[in-house]
Amino acid sequence: MPATPPARTNDAVAGTKRVFLFLQGPSSMLFQRIAENLERRGHRCLRVNLCTGDRMFWHRRGALNYRGRPEGWRSYLDALVTREGITEMILLGEERPHHREAIAIAKRRGLVVYTVEMGYLRPDWIRVEIDGSGHNSHLPADPALVLAAGSKLPPVDYSQHHTQTFLSDAAQDVLFNLSNVFLCMFYPHYKWHAIYHPIAEYAGWVVRFFSKGRRAAAAREFINRLTVERRPYFLMPLQLETDYQIRAYSPFNTQREAIELVIASMALNAAADTELVIKAHPLHNGLIDWTKEVDAIARRYNFQDRVFTVDGGNLQRLISHALGIVTINSTAGLQAVHAGRPVKVLGCAVFDMAGLTDQGPLDDFWRAPAKPVAALNEAFHRLIDAAVHVRGNFYSSGGVAAGAEAIARRIDERTVNQPGGYVDPPPRQRPVKLGRRPGDAEE
Repeated sequence: MPATPPARTNDAVAGTKRVFLFLQGPSSMLFQRIAENLERRGHRCLRVNLCTGDRMFWHRRGALNYRGRPEGWRSYLDALVTREGITEMILLGEERPHHREAIAIAKRRGLVVYTVEMGYLRPDWIRVEIDGSGHNSHLPADPALVLAAGSKLPPVDYSQHHTQTFLSDAAQDVLFNLSNVFLCMFYPHYKWHAIYHPIAEYAGWVVRFFSKGRRAAAAREFINRLTVERRPYFLMPLQLETDYQIRAYSPFNTQREAIELVIASMALNAAADTELVIKAHPLHNGLIDWTKEVDAIARRYNFQDRVFTVDGGNLQRLISHALGIVTINSTAGLQAVHAGRPVKVLGCAVFDMAGLTDQGPLDDFWRAPAKPVAALNEAFHRLIDAAVHVRGNFYSSGGVAAGAEAIARRIDERTVNQPGGYVDPPPRQRPVKLGRRPGDAEE
């Protein structure tokens, strides 16, 4: 049954001063703006900077700096929580190593943790949830609960309220990462959670910039031919290889493993005239040649004539003509659900439930993919919009201001995950990594 989100017994009275600890957030001013709004409501806000990039986006009082080794982080934070009387934590990426230790302390002490991320809905929403997403999410996974809660809520307003540019996003990302590279001496023991060195990523993007026009033209031509000829195909939109959702909320260590699983299953079970289209993520850094990788995998299964890699083009058009969409846990899968297309989720995603996505074996998906049920589809979108989303974005001044004010208001009023968006304990299971047995220790 739906539950009420937790509140500490010593600060449950409305208007009582609370102490918020901010950990790592997005490479933008969003967390600082949230703190400003919370302090205007009478609360106190502190921030722990773990690296130079964190300092670049916190220009106010309340900043502390942790420059110690990773193994000293837990004792440092435990003492800080006691000394400052922390009541709640706010962070982005609850599965990052520093944050997992922080959350363990919070759970032991009965503190509430709020996670802030880009929205499940895109591109004009920010998401704020208690404890996190994936297997950490408290959103209901029972279709009956979703229907009961969502059917009472107003329709989602899909019009875009705020815009942000790629230039603004890229500039703030560069500021965060390059400050960590060139000013690393100020936080000598900080270990970044990303896969690639920032210089390598940026070099890849620069190279791809000069081929952008050619790739876009080739993608348009391929998609036009594919749809005009009405060729039957399934679509697999790739995520960024650096996407933490792959490592945190899926059984895969890399997308290569997921691609091989899909190709192997499709080669044995799909109709002979059915093709597979694998679409690279639009912000892919080019450090992996997905065309080459996919071709090598396909040849192992004698499938090379039926799989195509496209680098660019209109995702929504590909979704609308596909027989079905298979994804690890990308929000592109939720786009496909919203469009009424069959979706198979390979990892852990909040939208993966009976009536929304195909719940059968992957081998059966290719011949009998299940479409989402319209009423549940509508109810789910209404529920997540009302319970865990606010309008805004990370990188434009208007989007940051609107998002920060709305997040601070909901945290202050204790309406995060409400109405109807909180089930305890979290109803989804942590996926077991390939090659690891249940019960093995996490990395």
